Amino acid sequence: MEDLTEVITSAEFHPTHCNTLAYSSSKGTIRLIDMRQSALCDSHAKLFEEQEAPGSRSFFTEIIASISDIKFGKDGRHILSRDYMTLKLWDINMESRPVATFRVHEYLRPKLCDLYENDSIFDKFECCLSGDGLRVATGSYSNLFRVFGSVPSSEEATTLEASKTPNRRRNIQASSKTSRSLTTLARVRNRRGNESPGSEMNGGGYDFSTKLLHLAWHPTANVIACAASNSLYMYYA
Repeated sequence: MEDLTEVITSAEFHPTHCNTLAYSSSKGTIRLIDMRQSALCDSHAKLFEEQEAPGSRSFFTEIIASISDIKFGKDGRHILSRDYMTLKLWDINMESRPVATFRVHEYLRPKLCDLYENDSIFDKFECCLSGDGLRVATGSYSNLFRVFGSVPSSEEATTLEASKTPNRRRNIQASSKTSRSLTTLARVRNRRGNESPGSEMNGGGYDFSTKLLHLAWHPTANVIACAASNSLYMYYA
């Protein structure tokens, strides 16, 4: 294990092409493979990776770039990925950069040292897409989860709490244009998400002991299942 420099962190089959498989790694890359070419997954057909900005590398760069989960969109054309700081939406026809980036934990960037000390920086959050492809979701700390509108014109960024008394914490200018699907995102690059929701939504503090790591969106109904601690919560989105 000490000799490993990169590990596979998640894998997902294409929803309609059984020969196509995508997998992510701790280096922040996504590889798409065609199993018709080889039974071994040691070579890839496509490599999805966003280049880091010059001079931005730090001790934490590789840790927070590690992808914890990937999901194919229902259309099979898009892949949603989750790293520690962001959600990213990729078009399988464009390898060099995501078509959309959603800031989830940007407000935690000044606290990376503390997160490293208490091992929270290694938490693995899952992600999911709605069946119609109009929204994406992922978990966070304090049993919160975030839902973003994925169409180009949408400014929707809603934060909800998984509890017996759910409270819609923030709704940022929800877009009324929800008729378009993910297929309209091929040439669009957006960065959305509230920059510092954490302290505002948690009484001025952060609770890293309660975290929402697992969630799933129903493939046809507008329902999200969230697992927080020993409880499962169902939300009609």
